[in-house]
Amino acid sequence: MTQASPTTPALQIDIVSDVMCPWCIVGYRQLEQALAALNIGAFIRWHPFELNPQIGPEGQNLVEHIAEKYGASPEQSAQNRAHLTQIGSQLGIDFQFDAESRIVNSFAAHQLLDWAQDQNLQHPLKLALFEAHFTAGLDVSDPKVLVDVAAQVGLDRDEARQVLDGKSHVERVRERQSVWTSQGISGVPSIVFAGKYLVTGAQGVDNYVQILEKVVKEMSAA
Repeated sequence: MTQASPTTPALQIDIVSDVMCPWCIVGYRQLEQALAALNIGAFIRWHPFELNPQIGPEGQNLVEHIAEKYGASPEQSAQNRAHLTQIGSQLGIDFQFDAESRIVNSFAAHQLLDWAQDQNLQHPLKLALFEAHFTAGLDVSDPKVLVDVAAQVGLDRDEARQVLDGKSHVERVRERQSVWTSQGISGVPSIVFAGKYLVTGAQGVDNYVQILEKVVKEMSAA
């Protein structure tokens, strides 16, 4: 989350995202650089989206998953991961892909993120979950891992465990997911600026600069 300058109100930015999506953290880091370049403060809210809700508790090998879902060959998959790693290195993201990398079910993570929003710690938790998954190679579908990550960003460990064990945020996450899918969101990241300007996909720093300039200009003229 970036801070607003004294003369500029914070821009509301809603990001529909999945922790399993590498382009979501790439897109966010690009957006972060664009905000800094323009000295625009922003309040970031993350919203739930599951790329692979059918994934079971055991998860699935990343290469196998990409082959099944997108038809990519092992060579194409390796090229894509290398490309992501290169982009990530330029944005301060340490992607650590290897032969054992897995896709896991992200629904429990979304429940914890929903609770963390009430605690005003959703943003740091989201970034910590990205790092846990993509850099540390941790299983972010494992309640123990989720509780540990929550504690790292200042959330209460026992309360986090209760959220997951009691499934107190299941219904609200489902409702919030349906809000976005009912509006036609089918891919992530989907970023909404000021509640009305939708941009899908990681756009790159320069494009985000242009988008932000346009949004701020139109808001000022309204």
